[in-house]
Amino acid sequence: MRRNAEFYGKLFASTFYISAFTFGGGFVIIPLMKKKFVEEFHWLEEDEMMDMMAIAQSSPGAIAVNASIIIGWRLAGLPGVLISVLGTVLPPFLILSVISVGYTAFQDNRIVKYILRGMQAGVAAVVVDVVIQMAGRLIKKKERFPVFMMCGVFVAAAVFEVNVMLLILVCGAAGAATVLTGKNRAGKKGGGKK
Repeated sequence: MRRNAEFYGKLFASTFYISAFTFGGGFVIIPLMKKKFVEEFHWLEEDEMMDMMAIAQSSPGAIAVNASIIIGWRLAGLPGVLISVLGTVLPPFLILSVISVGYTAFQDNRIVKYILRGMQAGVAAVVVDVVIQMAGRLIKKKERFPVFMMCGVFVAAAVFEVNVMLLILVCGAAGAATVLTGKNRAGKKGGGKK
């Protein structure tokens, strides 16, 4: 792909559009970015995109900004980062600026409350869709440990109300251990062939 004005324009417009319609947090951005950068533009592979989203989620800060930094860097280096971050940050900045002007008029408005409740339902559906897609990919690859871990974390958080920070640390350690043991096994197999 050529890094010309058209490319940068598409990158800015895409991140601006995605950010403008991402209501409800960072998990909502995952399917939108996947559709845009993997399915529509074919700039990234699906596995690569999911790895980037995992990094964005596990890094401190807003998932949308983290994801735009990672994707921008992957696609076009520092100029890509600057353009994608600008596209991601600009819509919330503009929307919050407008809302802050008329906040007192809207805070007790019944219609606005119903609209926000409807958006919450839509966000919940998108998050469930992301979980189902991610679980489906793991099941297709016949990777049992991540599926077991996902179910265990859900039960720990929803039923036993375990602190989310503890769950993140445990999952990070388990993921690192899985990768390291996988590399060790691959190294031993490679060493045996020589």
